[in-house]
Amino acid sequence: MSLLALPAFSDNYIWALVADGGRAIIVDPGEAGPVLAAAGEGLELGAILLTHHHHDHVGGVTALRERWPDLPVVAPYDDRITTATQRVGEGEHVEIAGHGFDVMEVPGHTLSHIAYTLDDGHDRILFSGDTLFSLGCGRLFEGSPEQMLDSLTRLAALPDDTRLCCGHEYTVANATFAKVVEPDNPALQRRAEQARALRGDGRPTLPTTLGEEKAANPFLRTEASGVLRTLRERLGRAPADRVEAFAELRRWKDGFVA
Repeated sequence: MSLLALPAFSDNYIWALVADGGRAIIVDPGEAGPVLAAAGEGLELGAILLTHHHHDHVGGVTALRERWPDLPVVAPYDDRITTATQRVGEGEHVEIAGHGFDVMEVPGHTLSHIAYTLDDGHDRILFSGDTLFSLGCGRLFEGSPEQMLDSLTRLAALPDDTRLCCGHEYTVANATFAKVVEPDNPALQRRAEQARALRGDGRPTLPTTLGEEKAANPFLRTEASGVLRTLRERLGRAPADRVEAFAELRRWKDGFVA
């Protein structure tokens, strides 16, 4: 089993979880072209998983189903996703194309956002969509800070060796903000340097692991002393609780200019 990050648009990734025989589960195909190109090189599509309704994650499904009319499409309970053949929600388990996935509802970026986890006894993988990024998290388009913090906390409770596959190549930009928030974090410094080197070679910064994220991602570190010190300086007082700390980080990041 292997993971392919298929670049799409300017900074999206379409993930392909590929079995040894070349049969693949495709995650969040915002456009069909990268998937069709991979199919032309021998990739065989087995199913599609969708995390949320935004067009840059679902826009390619119709064209792919025109090519493969019987292709299963698993999606959250959201009528804005019109191409779904199966709906799933919190705590459900889906067996599809030879793999079993557990489903977590992770509202915040959107209210119906879900994540998929796979644990086959040898490998653990999280497809987080736009909820958790490397060194960052998604904007709050529909959900509240309380909802997003809870979603991130639940994702962070997964095993440290879980491989994180998110929807965008934001790591270098996220690192710039994260280093302002927690400048003395050596794990963050190492991850930032690694990300710059990978992008300099034209390679993805993903997947990473949840253990690495917990050590370096400020949105998973709202109780870390370095993060709290910076927020205290920014607010003129200590944050009242984790929710306020997270909400202030997210507001700050929304307007951040390097």
